[in-house]
Amino acid sequence: MAGRIPQQFIDDLLNRVDIVEVIDSRVPLKKKGKEYSACCPFHSEKTPSFTVSQNKQFYHCFGCKANGSAIGFLMEYEHLSFPDAIEELARSQGIEVPYEGGQRPDPVAKKAQTDLYDLMHETDQFYQKQLRQHEQAQTAIDYLKNRGLSGEVAKDFGIGFAPDGWDNLIKALGNTPEREKALVTTGMLIKKDTGKCYDRFRDRIMFPIRDRRGRCIAFGGRILPKDQPNEKDAKYLNSPETPLFHKGRELYGLYEARQALRDIPRLMVVEGYMDVVALAQFDVRYAVATLGTATTADHLQRLFQLTSEVVFCFDGDRAGKDAAWRALQMCLPEMRDGRETRFM
Repeated sequence: MAGRIPQQFIDDLLNRVDIVEVIDSRVPLKKKGKEYSACCPFHSEKTPSFTVSQNKQFYHCFGCKANGSAIGFLMEYEHLSFPDAIEELARSQGIEVPYEGGQRPDPVAKKAQTDLYDLMHETDQFYQKQLRQHEQAQTAIDYLKNRGLSGEVAKDFGIGFAPDGWDNLIKALGNTPEREKALVTTGMLIKKDTGKCYDRFRDRIMFPIRDRRGRCIAFGGRILPKDQPNEKDAKYLNSPETPLFHKGRELYGLYEARQALRDIPRLMVVEGYMDVVALAQFDVRYAVATLGTATTADHLQRLFQLTSEVVFCFDGDRAGKDAAWRALQMCLPEMRDGRETRFM
């Protein structure tokens, strides 16, 4: 995030937003006299002790003592950083966040990035629709059912299906040269030397990868099991590096873990997409996975921002043991008082 956000802008933003609307859209509130109340989202309770004052634009819990402004609520509830919480509030008001030092984001570049996020959202919706409706989807559905997944968990993680064929996504979303070019930029299409494009993901179960704000930024695709699999086809195919996606920083399932758990006592790093989803099926909602890369310092910093305990749980084969050893080497420089790392 470039530059510092002026305090005057922050003050004006807080004056513009209504904390009741911000919180009520996430935690349903009930009117109680001049204030609003709900069971606290930050600790377990049966009798509501969480109050929101519209006059003071402030929330307070008499149980766990959590309190603050709309910015503080977003930071706690959605596990956002201070700048990201301001960005989220500003977006809800349709305004841009200014940055000091002449480093204000270029409006043209920012719109181009927003367009990419919008296109990835459309792509995400397209793949989810194919899992529900496409005539080829039954094989994918059977595979997910055989792995013990319920429709509810599949929906929570936005699992989709890329049908077999070279141009399904192009036909659905790449209906102009500009959109086709944007799909290439996001890694969803591959452009040949001849200038022709084709779908990167074909005949695969699709796992959307989301950033900390829940936006789809990339995909992982698992090839469907066949009687005679093609050895050239990798079991898992990940999106390439793009302006939205840097695999050394992102963790699959982290957004879903934050949505499922208000308090995150620990996070468990596992090897792949299906490990994360299968654990969620058994109500273990704190599993995440690296995205075809070794554990990095950026991964660890992101994990320790949310919890004090990180558990690594890799396969017991040689590759899993090597990955665990590399993770241990990355962990040592990141250890501080109050941080704990375990290996399962």
